[in-house]
Amino acid sequence: MSINFNELRSLLGAIAHTDIAEVSLKTETFELKVRRDTATLTTTQTTPITSEVIRPPSVPATASAPPETPPSPADKQWVAINSPMVGTFYRAPAPDESPFVEVGDRVGNTQTVCIIEAMKLMNEIEAEVSGEVMEIVVANGEPVEYGQTLMWVNPS
Repeated sequence: MSINFNELRSLLGAIAHTDIAEVSLKTETFELKVRRDTATLTTTQTTPITSEVIRPPSVPATASAPPETPPSPADKQWVAINSPMVGTFYRAPAPDESPFVEVGDRVGNTQTVCIIEAMKLMNEIEAEVSGEVMEIVVANGEPVEYGQTLMWVNPS
């Protein structure tokens, strides 16, 4: 059995949202043990399991002025479409097909807007509000966390 980083991340995310206290997975070439402090579980609502992804810089750092940040989407009354799971974000149903939505497109409240791949399963994510797509926050093929904002919709 082999496990890649995205599968491991998905597994840890799934465990983090349950009351499982310990998981052990072992093969001839791989061993994983995840243990949660049960004393903490009785005194807090949740015990998050976090992971840090370190990526090499894609563009060399330069001494340029930082880009202007747009006003917060919350200030504009936009509605977030959030990831319901840990996985990999895909904008299109297949690499050679066009994206489900683009910035400026109008969406219905049950329209598929993206796919989240979790543990080799492709999960269609639907908009929960009708309106115009104002911003797509996540890049295609990027890992996402549970509850992470994927895109912003201006409801109408």
